[in-house]
Amino acid sequence: MSLVGLVGGAIAITALELGAHLSDPIVRIPALVAAVALAVVTADSLVRIWRSAWAWMPVNRGQGLFRLVWTGTLVAVLAVLVLAAWIVLQA
Repeated sequence: MSLVGLVGGAIAITALELGAHLSDPIVRIPALVAAVALAVVTADSLVRIWRSAWAWMPVNRGQGLFRLVWTGTLVAVLAVLVLAAWIVLQA
């Protein structure tokens, strides 16, 4: 899934650098496919790290808190990803 995001992003960025507009299908389609793939991967990671954080709390509170910080980071990444996809859809 991450590979789909990488390739889709590379195609969209290359097209933008070669002069395509954000509203062109060569940019929109790969960017949206990549955004969906990365959202799925990020959501899966978010759930796994969230569960891991609470599993670590009774054993090592520092490790658990560290994982909670990563959970917050992934929430921010997911929000930026959704915002970027919305910008592409509005173009």
